[in-house]
Amino acid sequence: MSLNKLMLIGHVGKDPDIRILEAGSKVVTFSFATTEKGYTLANGTQVPERTEWHNIVVWRGLADVVEKYVHKGDKLYLEGKIRTRSYDDSRGIKRYITELFVDNMEMLSVKPQQAPPPPPLPEHTNNQTRSAVNECPPPLPPTKDDLPF
Repeated sequence: MSLNKLMLIGHVGKDPDIRILEAGSKVVTFSFATTEKGYTLANGTQVPERTEWHNIVVWRGLADVVEKYVHKGDKLYLEGKIRTRSYDDSRGIKRYITELFVDNMEMLSVKPQQAPPPPPLPEHTNNQTRSAVNECPPPLPPTKDDLPF
């Protein structure tokens, strides 16, 4: 039995690069940073913070979501698998690249509201209309039939 599963929380390093292949499939790639916090050992030795950069690959439907909503700096939770492939560079030297193929993603960044603020209440000479909008109904009195939990 074997398992090839990754789970990462980190930040997008650059805006995603979108490509559409000849067969019509969409693929999105971007860099992704995960950071391990620095700490101090019991003997006083400082271990510095360490950032690891990952090559992310996303296909098809999830690629559409990434294209629309993911940008540089966004915080994401990613799940997928690790794949390594090889290619020959321009000088004929065999190179290897490790990529993280993502099949599940959660956006963790808090985005500001895009909707415009609601319009202010109209100024009426009738104070009854304005006061009715600003008043809240009183709380309901407790009943004897309330459950204890």
